[in-house]
Formats: sequence, structure tokens, C-alpha cells
Amino acid sequence: MVSGAVAPLTSNPPARVRNLIQGLASEETQEQSLDVLCKNRLAYDNLAVLLWNSFGTMSVLLKIITSAYRPLLSDGLTERAVTQVCNVIALFQCVASHPNTRIPFIRATMPVYLYPFLNTMSNERSYECLRITSLGVIGSLAKVEDPEVIEYLLSTQIFPSCLRCMELGKTLSRTVSTFIIYRILLSEKGLKYCFVLAERYLSVSQCLGKLVENLGDDDVENLPHLLKNIIGCYLRLSENERTRPQLLSYVPWKLLYHKYANIVRSDPEALADLRKLVCNLRTSKSCTTHCTDEPPTSSNSPGPTIP
Repeated sequence: MVSGAVAPLTSNPPARVRNLIQGLASEETQEQSLDVLCKNRLAYDNLAVLLWNSFGTMSVLLKIITSAYRPLLSDGLTERAVTQVCNVIALFQCVASHPNTRIPFIRATMPVYLYPFLNTMSNERSYECLRITSLGVIGSLAKVEDPEVIEYLLSTQIFPSCLRCMELGKTLSRTVSTFIIYRILLSEKGLKYCFVLAERYLSVSQCLGKLVENLGDDDVENLPHLLKNIIGCYLRLSENERTRPQLLSYVPWKLLYHKYANIVRSDPEALADLRKLVCNLRTSKSCTTHCTDEPPTSSNSPGPTIP
């Protein structure tokens, strides 16, 4: 059993939930119990606490996850197996999101069991499903402003895994992985980590540049969120004055086209970040003038000139 205690439940959980969790231990009822728990995970109060504290439950869930490693390498994953693993990962996200189980979850190094799904090189549907579900767990951890969480993610080398997802994943995977990078960069420790090695900084900058160059209209729903995360990452990188001149060569002017500025215009925070980014990339002499201007208005414009 995975170690780590959490605060006890304030009331007895419903018998139905207890029965479903107990059903995970039996091969006869495991698949059905897992499916029902996953589909109704948001309706059960304190499900995360109960999952974590139920004897042997996390070990059972880990066994399902690790059973997918070998077929993952040999392209032998069945649709049924992918569904089961994704259901387990969804329950992991439930545990990662709960304030009483989040820290025990990372102290038990549970997230690393999901990294093999982030590091796959295929973008086929089954692999993408595992990728985005796993990213959801890491994203739930990253969005919390907790130094211990950030330190854990950095210590487990989440950066290269997210960069790989940004390169290989579909729009939703790219959006979530970029969000994770952005949340890490928001912390001083995360920003310092990025700049410790020149290769690391270059990898992040180049990966963001490729994302921008490959922006398309195939996923209208997720595109605004992806743009917001890309802009946020660039803004944080631009706050380092020493490397700011080098960053100029990695920020594609395509990001400043009217087309994309219009997409983020409905999000005041994203639009403000875009303007701050341009200000940081310009000399202080021209910054004041540009900050009061609108972003470029022509899709053919190369963006504001850098004196």
C-alpha cells in the first residue's frame, strides 16, 4: 500500500461509494467499479480522501497503470486497456486536486508513474488519450501555488516531458502542457530552473516558437487557452533582462498578428500580457508609445519594429 495519511472524513461516506471502492480489488467487479467511480467522481464528496485511505486501493490502481507499460512500448495497447488506464488516471486527478491528499500524493511520488504516458512518441488516438489524461493530473498539481509541488515537479524532470507533449500532442495536449510550463515559470524557483542551463532555456524558447509557427484553426475551442499560455510563458522569459535580446530571435512575429490578437482580445489578462511582452522586447524608449497602441492590425504585418 502507498504510504501517507490524510485528514479523516468528517462523516461516513455513502455505502455505495464504499462498495465501489471495495469492488476495485476483485477482478470480477474491478472494471465496472472503476468505470462508475470515474464517471461520477465529481459527485462523490471526499472521494479522494476515501480512495487514498482505503487499504490497498492505491496499490490496485497502480497495478492497472503499470500493466500498460509493456504493451505501450510494443504498440499492443487495446482500447479496453486504454479506457481502464484513463479511468485510473482520472481518479488520480481527483486525488491530486484534493487539498487533503495532494501533498501525500506527491510525497509518495505517485505522479511519476504517469510519465511514461507523457514520453510516448506517437500521436495516435489511444496514446493521445493517455497523454492528455496524464497531463490533467500534472496540471491539477501545477495550478496550485505550493512551493513543495513546484519543487517536486522540477525534481522529477517534468520540463522535458511537457516539451515533448508540446511538440507531439494535439491542441489540447499542447495547451495543458504549455499551461504546466507557464505555472512553473510563474514561481521564482521555476524561472531560475529554466535559466540555470542555456540548453534548457533554448529548448523552452524554441519549443514555444514552434508552437506559434504551427498555430492553426483546427481547434477553435482550445486555441485561445493555448495562446494565453504561450504568451504567459514568453512574458515570464522576457522578464530576464540578461537574456531578453536572445529571446527576440525566438518570438515569432506571427504571435502579434491581428488574427491572434483578436482571439485573445476577449480575455483582458491575456491581451494585457501580450502588450507587456511587446514592451519588454522593445527598448524603453519606444515602450511607452507602444503600450498605449493596439496590437498589429494586419495579418500581413511583421509586427512592431524593434529599434
